[in-house]
Amino acid sequence: MIVDLPDTTVSTIAKKLVSVREEGGAVALGRVLTLVIVSAGGFDEEAIEAANAASREHPMRVIVLVVQPDAATGLDAQIRVGGDAGASEVVVLRARGEAADNQESLVNGLLLPDAPVVAWWPDDPPSAPASSAIGRMAQRRITDASTKPYVSDRLASLGHVYKPGDTDLAWTRLTHWREQLAAVLDQPPYESVTGVEVVGAGDSPSTGLLAAWLRMKLDVPVEWRYAPAEEWSHGIRSVRLVRASGDIVLERSNETDATLTQPGQPTHDIVLPRRSLRECLAEELRRLDPDLLYGRVITDGWALLEPPTR
Repeated sequence: MIVDLPDTTVSTIAKKLVSVREEGGAVALGRVLTLVIVSAGGFDEEAIEAANAASREHPMRVIVLVVQPDAATGLDAQIRVGGDAGASEVVVLRARGEAADNQESLVNGLLLPDAPVVAWWPDDPPSAPASSAIGRMAQRRITDASTKPYVSDRLASLGHVYKPGDTDLAWTRLTHWREQLAAVLDQPPYESVTGVEVVGAGDSPSTGLLAAWLRMKLDVPVEWRYAPAEEWSHGIRSVRLVRASGDIVLERSNETDATLTQPGQPTHDIVLPRRSLRECLAEELRRLDPDLLYGRVITDGWALLEPPTR
């Protein structure tokens, strides 16, 4: 069910949300959190689709705030429940002109009582998420450094203003890479790694975060290198771990498969697909405590990392 509320108020939206739930037989008791999505307007439907899919694992209320400060002042809303909202209920707010000035008041009256709040900026994140109007009310704050237009120093900027509770989907996309590399180093021979090379696309913040994680964890020099655009256009390409007995190489051959090469062992083909937005969001919603490892990587690890080369 979709209910449109043009030129409305937050009070009217809240009352309509209650009546829609009662009419449809839906209740809010099973909702475990409120997810607030703040978008500039070009990414909101894709973010809603990801939230709807993730809601099957995390039933929640989704509040989507689309801010259009240059438009004529007003507030339009849309309520989606049932099949149009997965296992969640979705409230889309389109705030125009002066109505967009006070984001906190727009969202406050629609939050689930006594439920944690997660804020997500799928595009155009604030310069300091924890200090923003929506960020101050959230236990977790999710950004995505990979969204276009790509800004090369976005991760460095996020590291400067990091607060516990911040995270970025560029980090979440690394989970399977980190698992594979940790598993390799847990196998004999238990030799020290003396050097690392990480190669990826020039617009891949995940490549830099992986390099920073390896630099911090292994405490060895890490060469972070851009792959030629004509050879590799997106994401991480390969990781090379240098050891005395020979190099370990984990290299992606396409968007779903990778090859693991180790000295004295046959080559292994590994399924290493790119993670979908839904998968990354669902993973982040599984934990509401601060991701302290991400905090260390984006601050301490990033500070130790040498700039990338081509």
